[in-house]
Amino acid sequence: MLPYRYRLTKYDPADRDDSGHYIGAEDTDSDHGPVEAAYLRAVAAFADDAGIDRLTIREPSVTSVHRCSATPKVSGHGLAGIFPPDLTGYHDGATVTLEVGLELVRAMLRDTGAWCRLEAEGAFAVHVGGDQYVYLGTHAASDAALTRTRALGLFPEPVDASPYDPSGDDHEVAQRPADDDFWARLQWSVAVGQAAILEETAVAGAARWHRLTRDTVDDVRARLAPRAMLTVWPDLSTDPAAVITELPEAGVAELVWEDHHGRLTSAFADDTAFPELAATIRNARAAAVWFDGSERRPLFTAVLPDRDGVLRARWRTEPTASDRRWAVLTTLRKGQICTGTVTAIPPFHVTFVDIGGVTGQINVPELSWRHIDHPTDVVSVGQEITVKILDVDMVRERVALSLRAAHRNPLEVLVDRVGQTVSGPITKVVPFGVFVRIEDRDDGFEGLVLNEPDGGPDYVTGDMIAVRIVEVDPSQRQVCLAHADRPQNEPSNDDPR
Repeated sequence: MLPYRYRLTKYDPADRDDSGHYIGAEDTDSDHGPVEAAYLRAVAAFADDAGIDRLTIREPSVTSVHRCSATPKVSGHGLAGIFPPDLTGYHDGATVTLEVGLELVRAMLRDTGAWCRLEAEGAFAVHVGGDQYVYLGTHAASDAALTRTRALGLFPEPVDASPYDPSGDDHEVAQRPADDDFWARLQWSVAVGQAAILEETAVAGAARWHRLTRDTVDDVRARLAPRAMLTVWPDLSTDPAAVITELPEAGVAELVWEDHHGRLTSAFADDTAFPELAATIRNARAAAVWFDGSERRPLFTAVLPDRDGVLRARWRTEPTASDRRWAVLTTLRKGQICTGTVTAIPPFHVTFVDIGGVTGQINVPELSWRHIDHPTDVVSVGQEITVKILDVDMVRERVALSLRAAHRNPLEVLVDRVGQTVSGPITKVVPFGVFVRIEDRDDGFEGLVLNEPDGGPDYVTGDMIAVRIVEVDPSQRQVCLAHADRPQNEPSNDDPR
């Protein structure tokens, strides 16, 4: 925060009551004359004291709500002559001369619809608040500028902070950047038919809309304005008449429509303008309407980082369910052990587990080191389990989990028992030998005992025999056994399988 902060005002502090509220005559509009000029000269004096001749635009905006009104709109949001009609160059991070910055202050004083902060990082900042208050901060003591401001008939009042300063509060969800993962996610969403429209907001209140196809995503990406907020939407409705019926009875709604030439247009409107816009939408090829309480929701959002990959824009998008999943996914790593709760065991034998805001899935082979017939042999809905992350797919927003990998392979325990003699039942008789269960449990591991060279006894399933553990290979899940009375140094036959 800059050490010297002031509120420049044309209102005499002597006309404030004991609580600081202004009680004198209040003219909240610019006079387009000497008082407005005094504000600009005062700002220029502070900039000169700070050694500033260039400023950076932050969080630019224009008035966005369309209303039926007899008052004519200000051309170009008051930015005509400063920026081209498409507002190229008016975006977060754009650098302008001090002269252009002063013209932006003039536009804000005239309340033409344009607003932004103007900053020189670590040295100077200025923006206009309501009722003709100008908030200014500087890194340098500005005795000359203070004297100049008073001489111009304005009152520079020291303040702790501007009420319009950007919030420094911690946010529940981290802002998603439009990085390579975002664009891969967008490409995939377009390919599977989820995403169709990209909303680009480089100037709040002046969104641009782009139709997306598999072939156009890269081209759209290349044409976006710096630090723009991006919102991904499903396709518009091809029944504009039905969209019109969705308009709320009162309030503000955002309408988006596509004409028969493929041009996308949007407008925020209050209920006084609904009839006018309805006539336009009725002739559109496709349309949509969004408002508080609307069922239509964006798919996911992001903000463009700078070319070096750093996200410097301060503004934030409204997080969607996908953005919240993304925030959790960024904290997960392959090989990580975590705790989750089983949420569902659907018929296709994949177990779903909530691991703190993201649902991961466990395929049947990853549920247990032992043979199971159904996931419910191991887990149940609502059970808390410890799992290992096998993979984090940021594109599909999927997490592959393993229950068995989070626990020691019981076959590794058997490795320590190589050479020991155990007894167990025969579970299967095959032409080249018998399989014997060597653990006292129904799902115990089995090993193969090869037939003796002379054939040996005639075994049947269920017979109990004593065997010696010869070899255990946990990676192949194989256990080799030998008859307990066979000498340990006697070579075994090759497995005839």
